[in-house]
Order: sequence, then C-alpha cells, then structure tokens
Amino acid sequence: MKKMTVVLGVVAAFGISAVASDTLIDKAKQAGLKPIPEKRSELYKLIDNPKNPITDEKVELGKKLYFDPRLSKSGLISCNTCHNLATGGVDGVDAATGHKWTANPHHLNSPTVYNAVFFDKQFWDGRSPDLEDQAQGPIQATPEMAATKEHVEQVVRSIPEYMKAFKHAYNDPKFVPTFKDVADVIAVFERTLVTPSRYDEYLNGCEKALTAEEKEGLKIFIDKGCASCHNGVALGGTMQPFPVAGKYKYANVGDFKGDKNGMVKTPTLRNILETRPYYHNGAVWDIEEAIKIMGETQLGVKISDAEAKKIKAFFGALTGKKPYVRYPMLPASTEKTPKPDLD
Repeated sequence: MKKMTVVLGVVAAFGISAVASDTLIDKAKQAGLKPIPEKRSELYKLIDNPKNPITDEKVELGKKLYFDPRLSKSGLISCNTCHNLATGGVDGVDAATGHKWTANPHHLNSPTVYNAVFFDKQFWDGRSPDLEDQAQGPIQATPEMAATKEHVEQVVRSIPEYMKAFKHAYNDPKFVPTFKDVADVIAVFERTLVTPSRYDEYLNGCEKALTAEEKEGLKIFIDKGCASCHNGVALGGTMQPFPVAGKYKYANVGDFKGDKNGMVKTPTLRNILETRPYYHNGAVWDIEEAIKIMGETQLGVKISDAEAKKIKAFFGALTGKKPYVRYPMLPASTEKTPKPDLD
C-alpha cells in the first residue's frame, strides 16, 4: 500500500525560502499561533493516526463513502450533506438539518470538516477524541443520518466494489468491513482536508504574504487576546469555557450549554469567511458582529467597528487552498443493498 501522496501537493505549492525580518511573525508565534508545516514529513506527523495509518487506498475509499448517501437510513444524506466540501466544509444553515428534514434538537451548527484533523477534540462538547470516533456519531444520530451499524455494514457488504476496495486497502483477501472500519476510512479521507493559506506563508517566513491591513488586523487580533483561544495550527479546536466575561446575546437560541463543565470547543478560524453562520448555534451571520460579540463575551473588551474590520481583513488571509476533490462515481447497489427508508 502506498503512503499518502494525494492532497499534500497543495502544501508543497506554498513552500517559502525567504527569511522574514517582520517582528509581527515572532509576536504571533509567541502568542501560540502556528502555521501548517511546509514540509510534507512534518505535516504527516500532525495528521496521521498511527492506529489508522493514512494510505492512498484508504483515502480513495473513504472519499467514496464520505459522499455515499446510502449509508444513511433515507438513502439521501451523506457526510457531505452537512459538511459540503464545495461550500467551506459546512452546510450554510444555522442548525444542522438531517433525517426527515429534522433540525438539530439543540440548534447546533455544523462545524467545518476542513482542518478538523488539527482539533484536540471533536463535536461542540468535545466528546470525541479524534476523527475516527467522531465519524461514527452523525451516521447513527437520529436527527442526522439515522442509520444503525448493521445498516451501514449491510450497505457496504452488499456492494462487490466496496468489498474489493476494503480488501485491497487492508491487504487482506478475507477482510470483512465492520461499521468501525467504514468510519475509519472516512476519517482517513478527512485527515487529508487541510487548507494552507497566505497566513501560513507569512508565519513560515514570507513577510510579503500579508497586506499591511491584514498585518494590522493580526496585531489587533493578538493584542485584544483573541489568540488566547484561537491558537495552534487549527486557530481553535481546544475546549474553552463559554461565556467568560459577559452574557452571550444569542444564548436563547437552542439549549446547548457545553460539556458538563460548561466547556465548548473553540471553532477554527481557518476559512472563517466561508463558513457562516457563526457560533455553536449559528445565530450570527455577520463576521464583524461575531468578532465584536466575542470581545464582549469572552475577553471583556470592546472591539470597535474599525478594529473589527481590520480583524476581518486578517481573516481573509486565512482562506486556504482547498485540496482538489473530484466527485466520485459510486458503485452500483445490488439486490442485497438495503432499500431507502424515509420513516
């Protein structure tokens, strides 16, 4: 089996050799901001799971299953429905909507799948430690794909092309995929969805990668304390208390209160201008309003309109280059494939 060669070419395109003298780069790194590594070997160390190694075969199989709506009870919903790779890795609605047109009962917004591999925890309440575990949840959740483990296994095992692909991916002619194996290969595909940006070029040493306005926005972002939660490679992805300094003005939208300790996963800021609406409950559609609310709610500081505009300008530099994902042609169902169930 070949180790991962797909997708990572996107990172190579951003290789930088210049040495920057810009002190803001040092300030950003001191604040805990980290770029996506330039070198493939370094990136691989961050995104690979030794318990579920990335290979080209798993990536291709996981991609097909990511797009396959037959894994859902209705036969209509795939992972890509809520995490649409063509629209920033999200669905663009305030509350995730799934089986029988059911909105999430807690009014939770679908977070982006892009760069999720860099998160410390998955789900808004952080209940999953990694993408492999997370991938099992939405498939079984009643208001999402509403399938059972048995349904997923029946779908995959009923399609000869999938059986052949699993045997090839795991180098075992007798391999019979389980529900966990399906989630594992989907997770492998998701691990490759990284989006290096001009921001990464800048932190990797190219001081010309950002405009003067973007640099000013980055400085304000750091000085206001935004980087205290939105840091690391993911610019988020850790569990933080919410709210901290003030009341969240849209707290009445949904009933989500975080985990048992009131901790909420900090969303990534990568591609943030493509992933509205914002916050866990999708209550804010304007990024500048979201920035100002965050200042009041989490930091206890006032962010002016002018400052919010400059931070927004910096956010533009976080829009990354997406890996090319060709929509897969899925293998045909057979007479043994479970029929769609809309009930």
